[in-house]
Amino acid sequence: MHAYTDRKSKMAQNNPISPNLPCKVRLLISILTTVIDATRRSNGTVNRRLMSLFDFKASPSDKPNNAVKTSDVMVDPSRNLWFRLYVPTTTDPASKLPLVIYFHGGGFVFFSANSKPYNDLCKRLATKLPAVIISVNYRHAPEHRYPSQYEDGMDVLKFIDTTRIEGLDLNNVDITRCFLAGDSAGGNLAHHVVIKTSDHEFCQMRVMGLIAIQPFFGGKERTESETRLAKEGLAITLEQTDWYWKAFLPEGSNRDHAVVNVFGPESSGILGVKFPATIVFMGGFDPLQDWQKMYYQGLKKKGIQAYLIEYPNSFHGFYVFPELKESSFFIKEVKDFIDKLSTC
Repeated sequence: MHAYTDRKSKMAQNNPISPNLPCKVRLLISILTTVIDATRRSNGTVNRRLMSLFDFKASPSDKPNNAVKTSDVMVDPSRNLWFRLYVPTTTDPASKLPLVIYFHGGGFVFFSANSKPYNDLCKRLATKLPAVIISVNYRHAPEHRYPSQYEDGMDVLKFIDTTRIEGLDLNNVDITRCFLAGDSAGGNLAHHVVIKTSDHEFCQMRVMGLIAIQPFFGGKERTESETRLAKEGLAITLEQTDWYWKAFLPEGSNRDHAVVNVFGPESSGILGVKFPATIVFMGGFDPLQDWQKMYYQGLKKKGIQAYLIEYPNSFHGFYVFPELKESSFFIKEVKDFIDKLSTC
């Protein structure tokens, strides 16, 4: 597997992308940042009504749209726990596809499984990998603090493992080739759901890998990248990340909490956990990059099969913009990771 790591590192380094973003991308980032800042109240609550005006939703479609059928599946109506199922329609019906369970980003506070950027991303993943994608709609902070999101994620895995789901044909999807994936806060969520799976015996499902896309980790001590990009990080700032942790964590907790600083002083790390192979993505304009690198290094020190892919000219959330070359590189890396593990 070392040749795989070397090849990946070189690919990331030998495909530099100009930091000059298209005007459309820069405008969308500016609008999104302004809206998020406007909806975050100083008392720690969120103006959901204002956010709903800008968080555009996509409806499911049982007819192929961009070669993907989508449907929504309710898991628990009492907490509005559901997921969106993406099934590609142009693959060989005789071959079984892997299953990717995706957790969206948004600081545990914003966005949903049907938010248009994530709906579009999951469609791309479904066709390009190809794979069946399940995008989880978990509860938001601060209305629902830790550990609500982790419980929702694990409950969805249990539901998939034991429930006959309309639209999910086990003749066409192999749930013994299941990958957990998530970006930003969703990457943190996916990590902690992996830990929860170690205490559960599944009937059919087997988690083969973790795809951590610019995962949201942190700690009390400021890193070099946080300090350098505190106010200038594209799409996310240090003030925002601090606010997200306060909204998410139990009252009185700090950023060295075990779910934030996963290899920090208050954490047992992954002790006793059968942790799967992991690929970590990071970007050079992301204030969180040092924590992501330390996460990768922590996994490696524990003997976990781990890979780090860095795009030096990428910002936090680059993957939702298909017009960026790094976004296509990212999907190719995910495909290679899944294919490699599937043939091991």
